[in-house]
Amino acid sequence: MTDHIDGAGLLDEVEAFHRRFNRFPREAAYVAVALWDAHAHLIDAFDNTGRLAFLSPEPGSGKSRALEIVETLVPRPLATVNPSANALFRVVTAEEGKPTILFDEIDTIFGAKAGGDEDVRGFLNSGYRRGNSSLRCVGDGSKQTTQRFPSFCAVAVAGLGSLPDTILTRAIIIRMRKRAPNETVEPFRQRINEKEGHALRDRLAAWADQVREKVTGAWPELPEGISDRPADVWEPLLAVAEAAGGTWPERARAACLELVAAAKDGDPASVGVQLLTDLRDKVFQGADRLPTSTILEILLALEDAPWGDTEGRALTPRRLAKLLGEYVTADNKPIKPRSIRTSGGVPKGYYAEDLADAWLRYCPPPSRGSATPATSATPQVKGGPDVADTHDVADSAATPTLFIARTA
Repeated sequence: MTDHIDGAGLLDEVEAFHRRFNRFPREAAYVAVALWDAHAHLIDAFDNTGRLAFLSPEPGSGKSRALEIVETLVPRPLATVNPSANALFRVVTAEEGKPTILFDEIDTIFGAKAGGDEDVRGFLNSGYRRGNSSLRCVGDGSKQTTQRFPSFCAVAVAGLGSLPDTILTRAIIIRMRKRAPNETVEPFRQRINEKEGHALRDRLAAWADQVREKVTGAWPELPEGISDRPADVWEPLLAVAEAAGGTWPERARAACLELVAAAKDGDPASVGVQLLTDLRDKVFQGADRLPTSTILEILLALEDAPWGDTEGRALTPRRLAKLLGEYVTADNKPIKPRSIRTSGGVPKGYYAEDLADAWLRYCPPPSRGSATPATSATPQVKGGPDVADTHDVADSAATPTLFIARTA
């Protein structure tokens, strides 16, 4: 008889294993991913299984490594890139058991330059709920018959940009970020560290057997405000946390609220590093804040940049807000225009402090002198706390000189 396993302690070890090799943007992400790993061992006890999605706007953000660590911890992992829907349906019904599908480079299917595969999307959409299946014809010619292929299984994906809304609403979304220079992780050595992950995987499987009866049919208490699709996605993870005990139920509910709220803040998709770099090196250049109108005027005047023709038209305030909203501030909030108080009014604009973290993570190191105080060709910030004024753009053919108050 297997000795009793401390579920809370085991989840602590799974979380610690991820922390060694993964740099997630939120503490809540470590909680969610550890619970998701465990839920894959108990999937037959649940009616739903949320997709785990590691997404980022740029390459080199740790998505594939996160998926690689998950692979060592889940039952019957099947890592794949660009599979067909028919292949996916068939592996779910394989005799060796239900797989945990790990789908890397999913942007090759649903990315901006991909055509999209409706059959694969149908598989991912339907397979999050027990009992869902797809009807297919099998056989040759006139001897064909119809057959239902179940699609219910655990799926984790990784890719650039975003996913179709129908998949996002069924997913636990982890917005990965490129590591800052001061953020380090332990290198993953497959020959050494994979064995450590597999040892945790085997203990998760043994613990799952001990709590399966308790988890089956469980109705965990949902945080206030969590209902409908988010409730479907998070119920299995909260049930796992309840079965583990310790601090996990409280941490799971806090993570649920945080990640559901973050998913509602926006749907980042890939944006070029060029916009961030141009803002840092050619627009702000030491200014602490700038109105949107000034930012656009400078960007549109750059002869070696594409901002005069993005998606067939010049960059607009709405498009600029959408592009920058794909990135987040240092405290993980989407970059958004904010009010800038001046004597002439309160125009919307952007603050350098909101862009600083994205500049650090995604832009190449600034060239010598690129972040120096403004020159006559760039916006200037002058004056002290009591100065608040702007000059009319029409007063000069050059880029306007700004006089903006620095607030405490």
